[in-house]
Amino acid sequence: MCDCINMQHTRFEVVIFYFIALTTKVQVSSEKLPIVLWHGMGDTCCFPFSLGGVTKFLESEINVYVKSIEIGNSITEDFKSGYLIHPNQQVNMVCEDLSTDAQLKGGFNAIGFSQGSQFLMKLVSSRRALVQRCSTLRIHNLITLGGQHQGVFGLPNCPSISSRTCERFRLLLNYAAYTDLMQNFLVQATYWHDPLNESKYRTSSTFLADINNERFINKTYVKNLQKLNKFVMVQFNNDSIVQPLQTQWFGYYKPGQDKEIQGLKETNIYIEDRLGLKMMDDQNKIVFLECEGNHLQFTKEWFRENLFSYLK
Repeated sequence: MCDCINMQHTRFEVVIFYFIALTTKVQVSSEKLPIVLWHGMGDTCCFPFSLGGVTKFLESEINVYVKSIEIGNSITEDFKSGYLIHPNQQVNMVCEDLSTDAQLKGGFNAIGFSQGSQFLMKLVSSRRALVQRCSTLRIHNLITLGGQHQGVFGLPNCPSISSRTCERFRLLLNYAAYTDLMQNFLVQATYWHDPLNESKYRTSSTFLADINNERFINKTYVKNLQKLNKFVMVQFNNDSIVQPLQTQWFGYYKPGQDKEIQGLKETNIYIEDRLGLKMMDDQNKIVFLECEGNHLQFTKEWFRENLFSYLK
């Protein structure tokens, strides 16, 4: 079995992962910070071939308590949550869950996978504004893997610039995404970001426009983000799922078109410091990392070399 974690495995590898998960007992250190994981769309907390395997990998190599977030009371509910439970509701549920975990009281590091990255951003920035019991959470380092920080404007494995059919589907989603029905029903609609109609996005997005302080500046969000020691963003350079891929580094299309990209430092979010990211950047709290794989495809060696230093 290769020394890799790419969220895609053969049946034999799944059996091996499952056997390890059932038979391995890990003694964790009480001196190191625990780690919290939040999975992405189409995944769950505990599949042995994805985050279940990541959990065991981190427990065994770093010797630390790892909690992989599960939404609901079953794997099925957790899977469905990635599509059908509004991010704000998920954050409230997770806030309560983490606050009752005695092993997290001293603080923890957090890793978001794909859309789990945005959800953790919400947890970090607005934890005091959600429920009182969540105010004690202390997140030291936040790592996002393939996160869609400025949203998406494209379909997975379906780039609009090369397929007329893809463009039609995208236009349909673009039309429906900002309706009340879709904003309340489909998770992905809450971070659909139409650069051709920024005003519609800002007024209709029930999640992303809020956490990015694009309607008004919530000083609580800024204050809480400043408490991070490091904010690490990982971009997958051969990503065929996230469009545009630069959203993984908080970049996005320049307003009014969908071809030219601007980096984080060129965006109004940074220039106006609406989230405090410029301040964090000046304090060397923001780290940009890249991986040459497709979406969430990375080797264990890459993970060790690039991320372990932020987890110890």
